[in-house]
Amino acid sequence: MTPHRIVVIAPSPVSMFNLAIPELLFAKVEIDGAPGYEVTVCTPDPGPVTTTGGLDLHVSRGLDAVESADTVLVAGTGEQYAPDARTVAAVRTAAAAGRRVTSICSGAFVLAEAGLLDGRSATTYWQLADELRDRYPVLDLKGDVLYVQDGQILTSSGYAAGIDMCLHMIRTDYGAAVANEVARLALVAPVRPGGQTQFTQTPLPPERGTACADTRGWAMRNLDKPLTLTDLARHAGVSVRTLTRRFHAESGVSPLQWLLHQRIERAKELLETTTLPMDQIAHASGLGTADSLRTHLTRRTGLTPTAYRTQFSRLGANA
Repeated sequence: MTPHRIVVIAPSPVSMFNLAIPELLFAKVEIDGAPGYEVTVCTPDPGPVTTTGGLDLHVSRGLDAVESADTVLVAGTGEQYAPDARTVAAVRTAAAAGRRVTSICSGAFVLAEAGLLDGRSATTYWQLADELRDRYPVLDLKGDVLYVQDGQILTSSGYAAGIDMCLHMIRTDYGAAVANEVARLALVAPVRPGGQTQFTQTPLPPERGTACADTRGWAMRNLDKPLTLTDLARHAGVSVRTLTRRFHAESGVSPLQWLLHQRIERAKELLETTTLPMDQIAHASGLGTADSLRTHLTRRTGLTPTAYRTQFSRLGANA
């Protein structure tokens, strides 16, 4: 198998965290013992590249590396900056050749300058949202999501949202089981959906606390059971009211909204990785019946369970 080639473009100054995300996640993907990705970092002027942390990184590859990319990822600086004209030209050419082009944080300014976001939905770090909207009014800014996919163009917000976007790309390329395994190895949350044109979904906000972490983990291990608010509160050792307040403070959603999201994600994984009948998938994910599975999955993705399996199965199953 030929690895999918990811080329990361580092502006100057570059966010060290932005550069670490692709290496952290894509390097952990193995398919049948072989690497699923090959990650290359490049920059307009090879040599020392200043980072936002004040350190210099040596990047030996120039923008010619973009020519061999399957996916181009433009890292951000965490601040406003004037996109380098050479980088803008490189990503514009890559997009014209049908390559997937993505950005983290302020990297969206490069994509916008290249005209790749004209008429498209996109996002960036919330502190830069007004600046991006003012400079490029023709794009449709989605300021309240972790990341957005519009065709072959993906943009993410800042910091940990870049992790969510990269996990989404791994899931798109290799399926839910692989993406969830990478998340487990990297000690980060499982794949969370962001805004997409084809499958419009509401993402779960970043988790901001750990008081309910044990209960969330317990619920994940028991998704096949008909869990109630009382069950969750009993496990957490608090009242339903206290659980709801803490859960919302940490996860940004109610316990039952979070639980439904996880049930649908489990069902999607089973559709991708097994040939189980629909009623067994509905039971294993806690959605109850095949009709309930169909209702929730269609509402979330726009596809019936059979259509979703046909499109995303890693086994070639069309059941």
